[in-house]
Amino acid sequence: MDALELTDYRAAVARMYLEATDLADFRARRDKLFGTHPQSAIPAAERATFAGLRYFPPNDDAIADVTLRPAPGAIDIDTGGPDGVVHYDRAGILDTPWGELSLWWITAYGGGLFLPVRDTTCGPESYGGGRYLTDTVKGTHGRGVRPLGGNRVRLDFNYLYNPSCAYDDEWLCPLAPPENRLDTPLRAGELKYH
Repeated sequence: MDALELTDYRAAVARMYLEATDLADFRARRDKLFGTHPQSAIPAAERATFAGLRYFPPNDDAIADVTLRPAPGAIDIDTGGPDGVVHYDRAGILDTPWGELSLWWITAYGGGLFLPVRDTTCGPESYGGGRYLTDTVKGTHGRGVRPLGGNRVRLDFNYLYNPSCAYDDEWLCPLAPPENRLDTPLRAGELKYH
C-alpha cells in the first residue's frame, strides 16, 4: 500500500461527496475515480476495460427524513484482516419506512458514522454481504446520511454503495450486523459489480 496514494484517494472520495451537484454527477465522478485511481477497489487488471458501476435507477421513494432515537449498545466486528476487531457504539436507532436501522459510531481514532445495510436485494441484485449508506471515516459525508438538526436525519438510499470487498477478494470489509438487515427490498443505489 502506498500511504500517499491512499491519502489522495480518501481526499478524492470526500471531494466527490461534498462537491457533486446531483446524483448523476456523483455517479459519473465515482465511475471516473474507480476506473482511474491506483487505490481503487477495482482490480488493476480490470481498470483498462472498466465501463462504470451499475446502479438501480434514481428512486425518489428511497429518500426519507427520519428520527434518530437514542439507544445504548455496542458491537465488535472482526474484519478478518489487519484492522482486526473494530468497536462500534450505537449512535442511535433510525426509524425508517423499511424498518429500524442502527447508526453506528466507530470508536477508533477520530471516529465516524457507519451505516451498513442488508436488504432483500442483497444477493440477487446487489452485493450479497450488504451495502453501506455512509462510512465517514472513508470520507462519505452528507449524501446518504445527512443530519437535519435536532434528532432528524435525511436518508437517501440512492447513495447505497458496495464495500470494497464486493469488487476484489483482496479486500476485507465489516458487513451489516443482524439489526441492520431489512426484510424489504431497497431498489436504490449500487447493483452487483459483476
